[in-house]
Amino acid sequence: MLKHRVTTCLINFFIAALMGLLLRYTFIGGSIFNYRFLTHAHSHVAMLGWVYLMLFTFYVHYFVPEKSKYYSRLFWITQLAVVGMMLSFPLQGYAAVSISFSTLHIFCSYAFVYSIWRDMSIKNPTTKILVKTSLVFMVISTLGVWCLGPAVGLLGQASAFYQIAIQFFLHFQFNGWFLIAAIAILFHKLSITPSKQTKLFIRLLISSTVITMALPIHWFANHPLLYWFNLIGVVLQLMALYYFIILIKSPLKTRVTQHKLSLKIIFAFALCCFVLKIILQSISLIPEFAATLHNHHNFVIGFIHLTMLGVISGFLFAFLFQSKLIRDSNLSKTGVYIFLFGIVSTEIILFAQGASLYLQQGSLPHYYIILFIASILLPLGILLLLISFKTQQHDLKTFKTP
Repeated sequence: MLKHRVTTCLINFFIAALMGLLLRYTFIGGSIFNYRFLTHAHSHVAMLGWVYLMLFTFYVHYFVPEKSKYYSRLFWITQLAVVGMMLSFPLQGYAAVSISFSTLHIFCSYAFVYSIWRDMSIKNPTTKILVKTSLVFMVISTLGVWCLGPAVGLLGQASAFYQIAIQFFLHFQFNGWFLIAAIAILFHKLSITPSKQTKLFIRLLISSTVITMALPIHWFANHPLLYWFNLIGVVLQLMALYYFIILIKSPLKTRVTQHKLSLKIIFAFALCCFVLKIILQSISLIPEFAATLHNHHNFVIGFIHLTMLGVISGFLFAFLFQSKLIRDSNLSKTGVYIFLFGIVSTEIILFAQGASLYLQQGSLPHYYIILFIASILLPLGILLLLISFKTQQHDLKTFKTP
């Protein structure tokens, strides 16, 4: 049942948020887990247990007309891989067991791409291109993972090759697979019709996604040409944003006005984070700032969370609210407001700390305690949303495409 899959995704997200909270507590009272090992668990569960499986669920529901038990089995095998990583990474980091479950997840993702490419039925050409593009980027991103073993064996974990392989995976997972998949679902829900503007938007989106990979490469392989490639990519990205706003403005306004305030707030929040993400990437054109982003951990974490929590998770929650899988009740509204406020507050704290260190003003007073307290809001908000989820009343037939 679809409701069980969504519940599983939310539980994964809740556990990932608790892991993140424990990472923040490490700087206050220590931890029984190895910090680096727990970081691996946190990131893998958040990316692969929450975002990946939620996109899996939406894609199968919206774009596969005839549901088969195959997708249900594939979902639970993939979830098994997530649970394996959830349990093994905190204990051993990258080792035989965790790598085995990570490899299982990659093969499951290949099976998913092959199957949904074969079974999808999408009448709208624009949505179909976006869906296929996101799937291609997902496969491309895994090339970075396959390069990690040779990179360690030949040059070691401190090598530029190893670091670039990691950045390659993250870049095309976040900006290729996750983000474009969210846009594909949004365009599907808004019934964005094919036009010259949609074709231009897709071309700009794909080109900018590929070319902006030059920035993380530039961090580890300094070359003037990489700066200019990134400049071109950022310009194309700004142009894509311009057409994106033009394309969704009218249909989004029409659709969202039919819903309650909570859904409007979530959509507005996700879109604002999306715009802010691109603005921050545009600032990377300033060479000094680009180096600052890489050298200051707070900026990096803040940007990753802005993309992961603000943009991608924001859109996923908006889709869940619009589908009415999450009750539009006082409890769910309280949960989503707490979650959004947690994102805003932690982002402000992270960037303020980064700015303070950059300006050589030292660390903010009680920084780790304040950040920990603000971070409590994230798992708390997810928990309230999970409780409000309609586990009893909803079945597959109630989850309809608007």
